Amino acid sequence: MGRTLAEKILQKHTDQEVAGPGQIVQCRVSVVLANDITAPLAIKAFKAMGAKKVFDQEKVALVCDHFTPNKDIDSAEQVKVVRDFAEAMGVTHYYECGEVGVEHALLPEKGIVGPGDVVIGADSHTCTYGGLGAFATGMGSTDVGAAMALGETWFKVPPTIRVNLTGVPGPFVGAKDFVLNQIGRLGVAGALYKALEYGGEVVDAMSIEGRMTIANMAIEAGGKVGLFPVDGKTMEYARAAGYKGGEPMTADADAEYERVLDIDVTGMQPQVACPHLPDNVKPVDETAGLKIHQAVIGSCTNGRIEDMREAAAVLKGRKVNPKVRCIILPATPSIWKQCMREGLMEIFMDSGCIVGPPTCGPCLGGHMGILAGGERAISTTNRNFKGRMGSLQSEVFLSNPAVAAASAVAGEIINPAKL
Repeated sequence: MGRTLAEKILQKHTDQEVAGPGQIVQCRVSVVLANDITAPLAIKAFKAMGAKKVFDQEKVALVCDHFTPNKDIDSAEQVKVVRDFAEAMGVTHYYECGEVGVEHALLPEKGIVGPGDVVIGADSHTCTYGGLGAFATGMGSTDVGAAMALGETWFKVPPTIRVNLTGVPGPFVGAKDFVLNQIGRLGVAGALYKALEYGGEVVDAMSIEGRMTIANMAIEAGGKVGLFPVDGKTMEYARAAGYKGGEPMTADADAEYERVLDIDVTGMQPQVACPHLPDNVKPVDETAGLKIHQAVIGSCTNGRIEDMREAAAVLKGRKVNPKVRCIILPATPSIWKQCMREGLMEIFMDSGCIVGPPTCGPCLGGHMGILAGGERAISTTNRNFKGRMGSLQSEVFLSNPAVAAASAVAGEIINPAKL
């Protein structure tokens, strides 16, 4: 019997024979990740174990991206705990201040994660690295603290849902729309502790940034991981980022899947996830006309340079509605600088946008864009739970960057094609 991508990657990191879904396997990890919210808890667990040093100074990454620049005294104290631990342990990959970016954009960009890796992080969107062909998943801070000491952890081998993306996408339709459509079909628990494995002609043509957008939201369907094949594009991206390992990898032709989901993207409209769950998905025209107070373009889902270009193409020569706050957050310093080189920053500023530093910002109700009661936002982020971006009486709609930018101009949710 052939193997799925999940089974192949886990096999590379365990001495046990991976026999199939449901099996418990002990695996060596490639990278252990935590951020300024989750790392203090992991550090507490690490110390409670009696651990004196991390298993590998090069394989622990600590990224202070959620509440930074520190928004208050509590967040400053959180970051201090992480900073002091990183210094004491000699952690190589500690990021704060001018070097910090949104963790799930920063680590691939710096070549810290790559194809065939097993990555665990104390952040649910660690699954982003599946876009590079890594078995990457979020875990609790206690498990992450143990892995920082031991360099290994256990997994239950997940069953796999195969998602085939075929057809020809229309204007203003891309990776974010494909994944929202998939979540709408599966539901927020439809892939609970399952691997989502992607293939098809649309995947073959998709950029690595688009693949990471889709892998990022695997967790929004309950998925353990979201996995893409490692092809020439993947290897080229990884090598350019300085990643040294990896090799091409696809699932076996006779791999066994729990389910196959075929999605033809031909004729698909841009998709919008309505409050208060990511699976409450509708074509954009069915949400058109809803007034908005805020638009957010950024995050670990859509804060990369392709997303910035997509938003800028819509905003160029236009003005943000005076009743809308349009917040732009390039995900890393490198992306920020690329926006400057390409003239995107000037477009954003001329349009009346608020451009912030590389940070998670308002995505998790952190800072720099909190919603008041009765306010409505459209956002390129990944979650729209009740109270996610501020008041429990606010609403968040999820979309791609073009829809968010067009809506900021119109003052209401709109199909960019109709702007």
